[in-house]
Amino acid sequence: MTFNLDEKQQTVRDLVKEFGEKYIAPVAVEMDRKPPEFPRELFKKMAEKGLMAFPVKKEYGGLGKSRLEYVTLIEEIAWFDASTAIIMAVNNLAGYPIEAFGSEEQKKKYLPKMCSGEMVGAFALTEPNAGSDAGNQQTTAKLEGDSYVLNGEKIFITSGNVADITVIIAKTEDKVSAFLVEGKTPGLTSEVLKWKMGLRASTTARLKLNNVKIPKENLLGETGKGFRIALVTLDGARIGVAAQALGIAQRAFDESIKYSKTRVQFGAPIAKLQAIQWMIADMSTRLEAARMLTYKAAMMDDKGEKISREAAQAKLYASEASNFIVDRAMQIHGGYGYIGEFSEIEKLYRDQRITEIYEGTSEVQRLVISSAYLR
Repeated sequence: MTFNLDEKQQTVRDLVKEFGEKYIAPVAVEMDRKPPEFPRELFKKMAEKGLMAFPVKKEYGGLGKSRLEYVTLIEEIAWFDASTAIIMAVNNLAGYPIEAFGSEEQKKKYLPKMCSGEMVGAFALTEPNAGSDAGNQQTTAKLEGDSYVLNGEKIFITSGNVADITVIIAKTEDKVSAFLVEGKTPGLTSEVLKWKMGLRASTTARLKLNNVKIPKENLLGETGKGFRIALVTLDGARIGVAAQALGIAQRAFDESIKYSKTRVQFGAPIAKLQAIQWMIADMSTRLEAARMLTYKAAMMDDKGEKISREAAQAKLYASEASNFIVDRAMQIHGGYGYIGEFSEIEKLYRDQRITEIYEGTSEVQRLVISSAYLR
């Protein structure tokens, strides 16, 4: 049994196990092998089960679960399919800044529908020339009378092509602000990016804003506070990516244990070989260390403590540990891991790689961590 810091985590694991076996496992491989298409039926089923409402307060249609329970949810869904986990996580990611910084009217208008699955959420920060450099936004928002007019381009936006509400970070004069843009607003267009290495069942889009006009009431928080909104949102998102990496790694580890006990070479299961035993030892140790860093960051977040350093540490270590574990799993499985017809390892190998890139690369995490000690 996977280690829990809180008994409520096991309730989450049991919930996802039942849901995953019934709804995710039968379609995960099929979704991975066809052109990218947002899985609306699965999204709807997750919403019906309350998975889109985990961290949101009950007064806004959520379940009011702790951050620790929420990262456990991501971890467990990612065990079944990383694409499904990121679809769910990004919807919650978009809801977070609305709940944390939005007006009461904005919270009541959007959060209940995002929790119920009636609306799909997205978060648009990255641009062609502004990824981890969040302050270098080229998308502009100009106040004209009672409206803001937005122009620019966003890229690598998860669920951006189907989002009903998108949190968009843009520059207002010489400051960065955040805005809420509904999906059918004139001037907002999207294009699904093709040939992704992994997470193929999750659509990733390019958004173009051409004189997109929104009411000034759609400003999220205060003018000039968009950079802070983006950074605080990213802190929480990084814990989520760490949890996703954990789920992928745990699946690779579990598959390796099972395979090494049944694969016979030289007259005995390969689990009898010291080379395999040492791989298993290294994999398990890194997995548990990553889990503790991730849970630590989540618990600190639950206490309302500042988590920029701890979220970066969790994301950095968990994603790179996941890389190591999936790579060792491939080595243990050999040809049967390399070919997706025979095992999950080929898919896990592709899905894992993005965890070291999005929500800030490993190099950016190292900058965040070191600056916390050296400033």
